[in-house]
Amino acid sequence: MEPNLDELSADLAAATVRALTDEWRNLNFGLFQDRMRPAGMRLSPATGFLARWMRGERTIEVSRRFVLDQSWGVVMEVLKHEMAHQFVDEVIGARDETAHGPVFQRVCADRGIDGGATGIPDASGATDAGTASALDKIAKLLALAGSPNEHEAQSAMNTAQKLMLKYNLDAVRVKAARGYIFKHLGKPSGRVEESSRFLAAILSEHFFVQCIWVNVWRVREGRAGSVLEVLGTPENVSMAEYVHSFLDHTADARWTLHKRQNGITGDRDRRAFRTGVMMGFLGKLRAERKGQQETGLVWAGDPALDEHYQRRYPRVRTVSSATTARTSAHADGHAAGKSLVLHKGVDGGRGSTGGGGLLGPGRS
Repeated sequence: MEPNLDELSADLAAATVRALTDEWRNLNFGLFQDRMRPAGMRLSPATGFLARWMRGERTIEVSRRFVLDQSWGVVMEVLKHEMAHQFVDEVIGARDETAHGPVFQRVCADRGIDGGATGIPDASGATDAGTASALDKIAKLLALAGSPNEHEAQSAMNTAQKLMLKYNLDAVRVKAARGYIFKHLGKPSGRVEESSRFLAAILSEHFFVQCIWVNVWRVREGRAGSVLEVLGTPENVSMAEYVHSFLDHTADARWTLHKRQNGITGDRDRRAFRTGVMMGFLGKLRAERKGQQETGLVWAGDPALDEHYQRRYPRVRTVSSATTARTSAHADGHAAGKSLVLHKGVDGGRGSTGGGGLLGPGRS
């Protein structure tokens, strides 16, 4: 009897196959102009591959171990890769070159798909010496921003932001070749809270990344959810990960302090308070960006990143969502957010995302 290589019940495995099939349909429509006939989908106990397009059976086979061990975002990147093989095979009909030859690479490049021949898609990117030096300066400034002297702390954060802005402006101006990666931040959830939407706005407006909420399948739970995806250069994604972790943790820490100071025992107003924190900090950053514009540093975006985003998500839709009541808790959170100073943690702890990339943990 073959040993159980996965930890999925029959029901969860069947639900995962249905989720993969649904994702195939969505990707076929979004990335491949709905030009492919539906393929079969199945999970395999084999561990010698991540996934593979099987031409004779017209099936995409996915390793159970891979689905269990990796995030859904990584699974989707591999599924896109195998769908590109199916597209080259059945739509283009190119069979006179190697599996990862020029035609396949072009199909992948046109859709923002990793065309690598083996292994899990690389989401780390490469950091050159100049970039590493800039990141080191920013990290040191953020460490100074932890100063108990309010003026010194604010000055250090402002200088770090200015350095980040100048670094990105220079890269866009000279059209430096920059590779783009993606990362999912935070834990997938069934409901996107308003505070999380404002946190995404902070990242997209002030930290040089593109943000989008994407649907994911929570394999072990057998449930759908949403998670924040950020796209950008490795260094900017690393900074966004750090900021996300820092603000998520700090908002909860400020709520705990607020409860203690005001004798509050429950968490009824937690969401309103957290939303206030994010809105307050966003307002503070917008005011500081206006001051930078007055010195001639104006961020107009990264056209190459915009193009990458459009290739990856050619059919994006916007949905409206409910807002949190603007209560006294929201006002208190807003005041707390306006007083926040982004700084680098020194306690060696781990942020909510499990680390802060190049900048270390994102706890306050």
